[in-house]
Amino acid sequence: MGTDLEALYRDLHANPELSFQEHRTANICAEHLAKAGFEVLTGIGGTGVVGVLRNGDGPVVLLRADMDALPVQEATGLDYASTATGTDPEGNTVPVMHACGHDMHVTCLIGAGYQLADRLADWTGTVIALFQPAEEIGAGAQAMVDDGLFDKIPKPDVVLGQHVFPVPAGALYYRPGVLAAASDSLRIRLFGRGGHGSRPETTVDPVVMAASVVLKLQTIVSRRLIPTTPAVVTVGQIHAGSKENVIPDEAELGVSVRSFDEESRATILAAITQIVEAEAQSAGAPRKPEIETLSSTPATNNDPVATERLVAAFADVVGRDLVVEVPPQTGSEDFGRLGAAIGVPSVYWAFGGCEPTEFWKAVGAGRMNEDIPSNHSPHFAPAVQPTLDVGVRALVAAALAWVGTTNG
Repeated sequence: MGTDLEALYRDLHANPELSFQEHRTANICAEHLAKAGFEVLTGIGGTGVVGVLRNGDGPVVLLRADMDALPVQEATGLDYASTATGTDPEGNTVPVMHACGHDMHVTCLIGAGYQLADRLADWTGTVIALFQPAEEIGAGAQAMVDDGLFDKIPKPDVVLGQHVFPVPAGALYYRPGVLAAASDSLRIRLFGRGGHGSRPETTVDPVVMAASVVLKLQTIVSRRLIPTTPAVVTVGQIHAGSKENVIPDEAELGVSVRSFDEESRATILAAITQIVEAEAQSAGAPRKPEIETLSSTPATNNDPVATERLVAAFADVVGRDLVVEVPPQTGSEDFGRLGAAIGVPSVYWAFGGCEPTEFWKAVGAGRMNEDIPSNHSPHFAPAVQPTLDVGVRALVAAALAWVGTTNG
């Protein structure tokens, strides 16, 4: 092993960086890739880093890890907890935390890079290690593609990646077909006519409009889709007004949509537009509302044949009983844009990050939601081991399942 991976993980966790601001992390990735013997390219799509390890003729395998953190105040109490701050796109100073495990993803890929470089006698082909920025805002993969990523590296035959989840560590989790939902993030602006809170009859109240829209949006999944169709519509932000006795001119909503097929996605987005515009019209709004798409990512769709190949490889890593098929997840990823950009299969899987005894204790007590912090929680903190070891071994096994072998 080329470095102390546990120390590297703790360092990355203590020094998180927001989307497209991963300069320190990118430099660390580049330094380790160079040390392991990879050809290194930096600055792709902003802060993206790619390493290319050529080892004769054979298939080309791309392994991807995301690097960015979230504007979350860490509350884990760890001795390596983040106290970092950053500047968000609006210019605000915000706390920053690796609340989604991207620090673990980076560390695992660095570790896998060292192992594959140490085992050149065992395989032939090319391994590409890609460290992607800005997954949290759904923009990093496309930014790298748009910056000519696939003109700068050998074209991969397959794109592979993984994510740490709050499930028992030591196991690997997969699904052929759709694993993660498509995501659409929207900003909705509702326009009214402001005035004194004591004279609402002289105003068009955008706060009341917004409240009605929030409730009506919750009927889309239950009343517009087939009941067996999974989907989520969440209003995560409401901004309006500055004083209790002043009716403002405007209200703003932040909406997140998750869906698993294009028909449902189109139905939901059309229904949102219909509800918002109808509410504004019924309130007598002086202006038509604005609906802006902030980000959009496709569903993560695993190639079934490639998935089957990886399941066999993972069985050798953790044992077949710890390679677990899971249902579709409502979380979203921009990972799928990489393989889709060049028309090659891709597979994304999960590895557990929760101490197994704690996990099953919480399950037995019926306290999963209370006792097991999820991704994006200020309390999210993967158990360093065996999470790190399994994550490294899974990436190595995945790569070796695709490249050529020299040992017959």
